[in-house]
Amino acid sequence: MSSSASASSSAPVALFDRPYTVALAGMAALAAAMGIGRFAFTPLLPMMLHDGVVSLAGGSWLATANYVGYLLGALACMAFPWVAPRARQRWHAARLARWGLLATVVLTLGMALPWPWAWPALRFAAGVASALVFLNVSAWCMLRLVALGQPALGGFIFCGPGLGIALTGLSASAMVAWHWPAAAGWAVFGLLCVGLCALVWPVLQGLPQPNAASTQAPLAAPAGLGVAARSLLTLAYGLAGLGYIVTATFLPVIARSALPAGSPWPDLFWPLFGAGVAMGAALSTRTPARWDRRWLLLGAYLMQAAAIALTLVWPGAAGFALGSWLLGLPFTAITFYALQEARRVWPAAGDSFTGLLTAAYGVGQIAGPPMVAWLLHGAATQGQGFAQGLGAAAGALVLGAVLYAAMVWRWPLKPPGL
Repeated sequence: MSSSASASSSAPVALFDRPYTVALAGMAALAAAMGIGRFAFTPLLPMMLHDGVVSLAGGSWLATANYVGYLLGALACMAFPWVAPRARQRWHAARLARWGLLATVVLTLGMALPWPWAWPALRFAAGVASALVFLNVSAWCMLRLVALGQPALGGFIFCGPGLGIALTGLSASAMVAWHWPAAAGWAVFGLLCVGLCALVWPVLQGLPQPNAASTQAPLAAPAGLGVAARSLLTLAYGLAGLGYIVTATFLPVIARSALPAGSPWPDLFWPLFGAGVAMGAALSTRTPARWDRRWLLLGAYLMQAAAIALTLVWPGAAGFALGSWLLGLPFTAITFYALQEARRVWPAAGDSFTGLLTAAYGVGQIAGPPMVAWLLHGAATQGQGFAQGLGAAAGALVLGAVLYAAMVWRWPLKPPGL
């Protein structure tokens, strides 16, 4: 018995049994799929414009192709457990996320090829892959952390997009200073994805089965709320997609057109946004569980709306810097809180309601770039068109905040035990 206990105590702990390793793997996966696979396009767009390989309108449509792919990927993830429940057992979250990460690497490297005719398809597929990774990595890591008794660490995985955004933004700034072409930037970011995937691979495997301790004395699932509450949450979360996307997609271009030629600042605003994203995600892990997530979401929306307004009323280096940071601060915290609220509103839906929310977010994102392209076409100047787009984005966020206030009023949180 003694030798058996000794052998058991000396057995190595699997990587997916270490809570901080799970959180870091989730962070690296989202840095690759979101920070690079989706958002590297933003700092590289000015480089592509400079190289003359794409126009501003063409860049808007490339962004739209990515967002359409993200929407369809989210819808597929939402429907998969309902349409093919047996296949879902084999194609579980870890396996789907791995395939999504592999696709992200290939598609990012593909953008380095001089094939403009293929870029819309590559950006579309990259959107599908990013949704696949985001939803499945989030689900796998959060369930695994619950099983390991460390659910609060779940917020750290949402630092990944911010760290990826900051890294790609700073790298793109250096590439501009070194006069690199955009194709070289895509190649470097593709290789960076390879390194991040290598960190994730040994951890992200198997079903996130709960351990023995977590399966003892299971709690009864709460009843949740009705269709009206679910619909309002879905609509409000979709408005967040439209609210941030105009600034997030065109921030370097907007800043470059507003600041004096040769200013080094435009290349730094995107990394500032990413730093805000990472900081906000880390701070979200410290939020007490008893706080109503809808109030937190309302505050986050208003913060993003204020950040957008700041870039309109103070279009200088300081205004853009502060606005970029404030826009990023609640970015993934919104996702973290919305996923928590989704489980409270409809606990029986599992991952499907999360997929629906992500699809609604994708619809909001899809509307953004064409809206800006249309406004730019009808505006007297490019600056006027961007200002109108930013105003519409801020209005969408304010409307979302109003919806959360209505939800709090209509369905107040009940005190524990009632």
